[in-house]
Amino acid sequence: MRRILVGLGAVLTLTACGGGTAAPVTKATTAAVSFSFTDDRGRKVDLPERPTRIVAQVGAAAALWDFGVRPVAVFGPHKLKDGSRDPQAGNVDIAKVTGLGNVWDEFDVERYIGLQPQLLVSSMYLKDDLWYVPAKSKETIEKVAPTAGVMLTGKSAAEVIQRYGTLARQLGADVNTPEITQAKKRFESAQAELETLVAKGLKIEIVSGSPDALYVSTPEMVPDFKLLSDAGLDVVRPKVDAQGYFETLSWENADKYKADVILFDSRTQATQLAEMKKKPTFAELPAVKAGQAYPMWVETPYSYQKWADELEGLVANLKKASKLP
Repeated sequence: MRRILVGLGAVLTLTACGGGTAAPVTKATTAAVSFSFTDDRGRKVDLPERPTRIVAQVGAAAALWDFGVRPVAVFGPHKLKDGSRDPQAGNVDIAKVTGLGNVWDEFDVERYIGLQPQLLVSSMYLKDDLWYVPAKSKETIEKVAPTAGVMLTGKSAAEVIQRYGTLARQLGADVNTPEITQAKKRFESAQAELETLVAKGLKIEIVSGSPDALYVSTPEMVPDFKLLSDAGLDVVRPKVDAQGYFETLSWENADKYKADVILFDSRTQATQLAEMKKKPTFAELPAVKAGQAYPMWVETPYSYQKWADELEGLVANLKKASKLP
């Protein structure tokens, strides 16, 4: 949550001299059917045929993958240091897609052009800002192929999943396969169970740790968290900074809010529970002392398959938690 400008003509020349292309892999229908999609910037993409050579930011790629669409390339965190798949990539087979960049501000424009993409898809936290598309390369990238953005901010996970399902259907995917249908049923069942847990009256705090600070997230901005507030759960609403996503607390002030349950960011880049417990103010929090600090994977791919797993785990943890004195 927290960019080499290359002239298009020059890069095209380089590509023509030696750039390769990768064959698209997709479960979507490849018949010559037109494609039309209005993204969350209000931009309408109209193409005479459904695009099959799709490049996607890794979170978008993971969502589309579970809906049956197979991008030819991804950008954003998809590979860990040991070469294994980053959890943000979901079920994407990283051995079968081209990687255009694995970290922030990294996007191989020359290779992108060489792939002859027909559509780029990315999530967005800001309306006109495609996530992980570097600002310095944006103009060049957008000249190569149409782009589509799916807004995350202010949406619940359920809404974002539905939005990616709509895009996948427009791309020709069958979004009603037995696997997807079963996962959707599991997701909706867990969602209903989450709503019943409101009666327990649990106060929930959502945090992410770093070596120098504890970030307390608001439930209203990020889809992962808004799903909880939409269910009616009582989630701490911190005094957020200007961007509106979280409040930054020094570790000395980590005890500012009291909660029955703490949900902590379990991504590899975040400080994990064992380390956070070494901070006295955090260790003494009632929820931590009661063993009611539970992991929550932020940026879970927006598919029914992944979110059914995430939500079932969350429900199980909240069921065993109790209201503290």
